[in-house]
Amino acid sequence: MTDMNATSLDVTRDHYLALTRQRRLYGGLMLLVFVLLLASGFGIANERNAGGFLPGLPQIFDFPAEVVQEAWEKRANMPDHLANAFPALIETINIAAIATLTGGFGAVVLSLLSTRGLAPWPRLIPVFRRIMDLMRAIPEIVTALVLIYVLGGGPVPAAIAIALHTIGALGKLFSEVNENADLKPLEGLASVGATWFQRMVLALLPQVAPNWFSYALLRFEINIRASAILGFVGAGGIGYELKNAISWGQGKFDEAAAVFILLFLSIVFFDQLSSVVRNHLTHGSKKGVSQ
Repeated sequence: MTDMNATSLDVTRDHYLALTRQRRLYGGLMLLVFVLLLASGFGIANERNAGGFLPGLPQIFDFPAEVVQEAWEKRANMPDHLANAFPALIETINIAAIATLTGGFGAVVLSLLSTRGLAPWPRLIPVFRRIMDLMRAIPEIVTALVLIYVLGGGPVPAAIAIALHTIGALGKLFSEVNENADLKPLEGLASVGATWFQRMVLALLPQVAPNWFSYALLRFEINIRASAILGFVGAGGIGYELKNAISWGQGKFDEAAAVFILLFLSIVFFDQLSSVVRNHLTHGSKKGVSQ
C-alpha cells in the first residue's frame, strides 16, 4: 500500500514538473515572438519615418530646451499668458466633467443591464456587454474626428466622444463591482413584492455606491487628459490653445510653456484631490462595514 502511494506521488510530481516545463517553454516562445515583432515593427517605423528615429535621437531634447529658454527670456509675460490660458483650462475641465457625468449615468444603466443575477432581461446580457465593448474599443480621438466632421469644431464633439468611451470603460468596471454585491438584500426585497428599480436603489446602491464613485473620480482624471489631447484635433479647450502656440514656432514658445504649466498643475491638483476622496471613500466604507 505504501509503495502504491509513493508511486502515485512520483507520477503526480513528474506530471506537474512536465506541465511546468511546458508552460515555461510556451512562455519563452511567446516572449521570443513578442521581441521579434517589436524589433521588426520598430525597423519598419524607423524606415518610414521622415528623418529616422535613431539619427534624430540625440536631438530629442532640442525642442524642450528651446521652449524653456524662450519662456525664461520672456518670464515677465508668464502671468499674462497664464491668465489668458485659464479660460481654456476651465473649458477643458467642463468637457471632462460633463463627459464623466453623462458617461457615468450611462455606465450605471448598462452595468445593471449586463450583470448576471441583476439584469431584468438575462438573455440580453451579451448584447449590452458587446455594446460596452464597442464603446470602449473605439478611441476618443477617432469618435471626435467623426463628430467634428459632422458637427464642426468645438467642445461638444469632444464631450460626446469622451462620454461614449466613458460609458464603455465605467460600465465594465461597474458591472464587476455589481457581481461582488451581496444578493440576499435583493432577494429579501423581492420576496415582499419590491420592483426591480426598488431593489436596485434600496439594496444594491448602498453596497456599490462608494466603489462606483471611486471609479468615476478616477475616470474624471483620465477624461481631463483626454479632453486636452482632443484639443489638438480642433475639439476646443486648452489643447487647442497649446496646438496654436506650438504651431507658430519660435516667438510663441513662452505661451506654449504657460499652457504646459497650467495643464500640468491642473492635472496634479485633480489627481491629488481625487486620490484623497477615493481613499476616504474606500477606507471609510471598509471601516463602516467592519463596525
